[in-house]
Amino acid sequence: MLALLSLLQTHRYWPGAELASRLGVSERTVRRDVGRLRDLGYEVDAVRGVAGGYQLRAGRALPPLLLDNEEAVAIAVGLRGSAASVLDGDGDAAVRALTKVVAMLPPRLRHRMDALAAVTHPGPPRRLPSIDAQTLTTLAGCCRDQERARFSYVAKDGARTERRVEPHQLVSYAQRWYLVAFDLDRQDWRTFRLDRMTDVQIPGNRFRPRQIPGGSALEYVKAGRRNSHAGTASRSGSVVRQRICAGPSVVGARSAKTVRARSGVLRSISWTGR
Repeated sequence: MLALLSLLQTHRYWPGAELASRLGVSERTVRRDVGRLRDLGYEVDAVRGVAGGYQLRAGRALPPLLLDNEEAVAIAVGLRGSAASVLDGDGDAAVRALTKVVAMLPPRLRHRMDALAAVTHPGPPRRLPSIDAQTLTTLAGCCRDQERARFSYVAKDGARTERRVEPHQLVSYAQRWYLVAFDLDRQDWRTFRLDRMTDVQIPGNRFRPRQIPGGSALEYVKAGRRNSHAGTASRSGSVVRQRICAGPSVVGARSAKTVRARSGVLRSISWTGR
């Protein structure tokens, strides 16, 4: 029945004979298993006749999940990590879900989970700004359905602005969530951190997707972060040169060059010049 559900979850129409052939069972067995899935709450449409078949519809309620052993362990591992999520309220939900999954695991699978927990040493927790789960899911829907969005945004310097954008893609990078969108008022591409957004609204206007610069939302976010860090290093470089102006000129020249090249050296240079 798990194999049948896996095929039906592609949401394509499956002729009964093809399902039976793929699963290596009779069409009668397929009909019986489809009936069991319906009893569990899965909405499976059926077409009778010689060319009859089946198709899974999205239900109004979440039916019981049927998982094989590997899927159950994978979900439990993911929920352990989600317990420390940056999503507001997501950690508690992950703990509740993890408790339910672990309680249903057979002893041998629970032993695998215990072994993983025993030999895994999590890194030190980082205090990161949390984001609203509703904001994340709303923007995900805008990206999928190609709907414009508007929201209030607080920049790094604390300035608050109202933005009207065409959301194209969400990016999870460096433990933060970003939205890559085309800013309608500025007529240019922008990246927005979700933890700096409030009051996300959907006016109901659709848009035609544009080509993201560089062809990749992830690379666009990475490039923006590199440019931001380079700008910080460049501004700090002038402070470093001022601090070490009384020292040997060769140190000043080398420090300025290094600061522009690698922002990671900035802390040691700044400390040396104090």
